[in-house]
Amino acid sequence: MLKRFVIIFLFISAGGFSFAQVRPKLFKILKVQKNQTPQLNVAPSSNGIDDIIAIGDTIWLGTDNGPSLSTDGGNTWRNFGGTSDFGSEGTSAIGYDKGVFWVATAHTSEINSEQIQVGSGLHYTTDDGNTWVNIPQPTDSSNDSSLVYGVNNGVDYPKIQALPVTVPQENVTYDIAFTPGTIWITSWASGLRKSTDMGKTWQRVLLPSDSLNEINPNEQLNFSLRPKVGTVGNNNHLCFSVVAVNDSTLYVGTADGINKSTDGGISWVKFNHQNQTNSISGNFVVAMAYNIVNNSIWAATWQAEDQNETNGVSFSTDGGATWKTSLLGENVHNFGFKGEDVICPSDNGEFRTDNNGLTWILPTSITQYKNRTPDFTLHANTFYSAASSGNIVWLGSGNGLAKLDETNGQMWKGNWTIYFASQPLKSATEAYAYPNPFSPRVDQNIYFKYSTGGTTQNVTIRIFDFGMNYVRTIIQNQPRNLSLDSKPDPATWNGKDDKGNYVTNGVYFYRIDVGSSKPVYGKIIVIQ
Repeated sequence: MLKRFVIIFLFISAGGFSFAQVRPKLFKILKVQKNQTPQLNVAPSSNGIDDIIAIGDTIWLGTDNGPSLSTDGGNTWRNFGGTSDFGSEGTSAIGYDKGVFWVATAHTSEINSEQIQVGSGLHYTTDDGNTWVNIPQPTDSSNDSSLVYGVNNGVDYPKIQALPVTVPQENVTYDIAFTPGTIWITSWASGLRKSTDMGKTWQRVLLPSDSLNEINPNEQLNFSLRPKVGTVGNNNHLCFSVVAVNDSTLYVGTADGINKSTDGGISWVKFNHQNQTNSISGNFVVAMAYNIVNNSIWAATWQAEDQNETNGVSFSTDGGATWKTSLLGENVHNFGFKGEDVICPSDNGEFRTDNNGLTWILPTSITQYKNRTPDFTLHANTFYSAASSGNIVWLGSGNGLAKLDETNGQMWKGNWTIYFASQPLKSATEAYAYPNPFSPRVDQNIYFKYSTGGTTQNVTIRIFDFGMNYVRTIIQNQPRNLSLDSKPDPATWNGKDDKGNYVTNGVYFYRIDVGSSKPVYGKIIVIQ
């Protein structure tokens, strides 16, 4: 489930409606060459790792450049971005059910000078990606303006009025869940939907309005199914996350709280910050997960419209009757479990607890060693995903993927392996910096890819502004041994000058001196 959220206000027209709300991250549009058959690689094709599913040695990733798969514990990867099935689409959600892997994709498109998210469909494979079934993004016809719900069937009482979502703009699937014979998706303004025929057809699922805390099919209802537009509509019909606990119990996270059904999505009760004494911290529920070890439900609950709400983590061990909160003030994006341990990827690292949130521990350093010497460090503060399988813990960031083989169950202790996507250089006289353009407060660090010809050389890397005025020295006369296909230099630039201040927007240059060879120059575009 993709959980990169930023605050962006917009006005979009889609199928006769418009809305201004908080919405998730913009998907990068990548220009990639299409290949019919994915080749085996040593790393995923993207460093933006938005979601992870780990089942033994089988690892599925949702990345900024489509899904990636390893069936040998991360030794090799098959990358599906750039293939005829996925093109340059980003991954917005992934799911796995009884041997079937699902992925939802999306991209951004500029409309009226705004970067707008566009859902591009769902895909599933039953044979580890050898073949894919591709499904268009679910939409409504313009005539889908009502639905039957219990006694609201047009005979006993009027049908429920519904605003048709006829376009894929702002209709992006952010989460996928499964009950026997049914697939559930949450797609932002398109709400909660289900399919009982492997995605051939989809049904809209009714949730309570903002003013109701529960609904059941035996009561007359007089509200409409529509996302909130200004002061009209319902935040509870803007859906982010969905979790299936058993054959009939579902939790759905929206912009107005958490909705629970125990009868397969027919009746619902809503939990939010305002309607319980021991409540969730905030009503924007951007991620949820269920820990089967201790039957606890976890939610990333961000502040919505009420100033008394707070970003943080909310969890319940009694099915939502009461909630406890932790990590208040943190922007948590997702969840992973290792036994009873809970891992919370956030803007400030991978928080982990083994005592239900009483204390949280971050890894001290994510560094891969080679012959007891530091080989590569994952420089990232913001993480988006986590998973585990046996003693292995997987962590996904915007700057790469990390694998930890924990020693004797010791938290954050063991051997790290770091996977970093970078293109091999064509010659030792070439270099590039990644990501570029570079946003220091989002990307956090920029990496430098160059070669020392496969021999140990002293290297100096310096940054200059557009006028070639000195800004900062990254490393000076440090020994490096890098080949054309090595990882980037472990030294990075965080977008700050020698005084510790972030540089202003603009064009900057880097100079790389390798031994006595001619310096190599490159350009960096900084966008705050």
